[in-house]
Amino acid sequence: MLRFTLLTFVFAAALAAQNRTLDIYWADVEGGGATLIVTPSGQSFLTDTGNPGDRDAGRIFELAKQAGLKKIDYLLITHYHGDHVGGVPALAKLIPVERYFDHGETVEGEGRGAGPWIAYKSLAEGKRTVVKPGDTLPIAGIKVEIVSAAGQVLSKPINGGGPNPYCANAKQKEPDKTENAQSAGFLLTFGKFRFLDLGDLTWDKEMALACPDNKVGQATIVQATHHGFFNDFSGAPALYDAVKPQVVVVNNGAKKGLQPSAWDTIAGIPGIEAIWQLHLAVGSDSAHNTSEPRIANNEDTDQGHWIKASVSKDGKFTLTNSRNNHSETYTSR
Repeated sequence: MLRFTLLTFVFAAALAAQNRTLDIYWADVEGGGATLIVTPSGQSFLTDTGNPGDRDAGRIFELAKQAGLKKIDYLLITHYHGDHVGGVPALAKLIPVERYFDHGETVEGEGRGAGPWIAYKSLAEGKRTVVKPGDTLPIAGIKVEIVSAAGQVLSKPINGGGPNPYCANAKQKEPDKTENAQSAGFLLTFGKFRFLDLGDLTWDKEMALACPDNKVGQATIVQATHHGFFNDFSGAPALYDAVKPQVVVVNNGAKKGLQPSAWDTIAGIPGIEAIWQLHLAVGSDSAHNTSEPRIANNEDTDQGHWIKASVSKDGKFTLTNSRNNHSETYTSR
């Protein structure tokens, strides 16, 4: 009887784990970057930590508590600008961070990325792994493939990628020499669902991923690079038209990212079903913002509302806006 009860318990636990969702939280770090992923088994994978100080670290910590986390298992820093790596010292005081991943040394020396880089490197010492395109992160239950890092991109297509017809008339731009172009980007796969996050990867590197071959295939959700193709430094249509996301999530600020030209690029993606925004782009009109229910923070104030995606193994996924509890459900193609 005891053995039967034990087997029943083990089976029920396994079934419960199988039925759990993959959860993705986009924290409001006011135009910085911070995306928290919780796997069905309960492991945590955080990408970037927002700005220096307590505010952004506190918001990430509150999301971690809401998700039932006691630690951050994996932290990937895309690059060393303060709005992405600045929150590491404050966050590490609130919750343990087990392992750190990054693209390697900063390219900015004494420039903008120097201070945040030094603080990060000190904290990550002994727990750091430098990633390169083609690496797979050791996260159980999902597949996370590095597609860009340290100014390099995948050498061969993955995920069904191949020749890209959108390259024919694609616009090229001069190489970017800042930390943005060094961004460590990844493709996450969970069943039929795929999530692409390229940090602040710049136009020239997006084109390297796109042409002549689309090296990342298609994705279900794309997190718009550079806070919504900020000032057209990012957002090469040849890449995003080929990736064909169903949903784009824009982690913009009220006055950072998602200018009208960026909106037009996103809205013009073939087959796109929805655009969700962390902030109302206050400098744009209603034609260049998504519908009000899909905007987490709809005023030029420090509100802190987040967006969440919950993904089932069968490919269905639901996005929820914490400001108004508005949710929409989609099915991965």
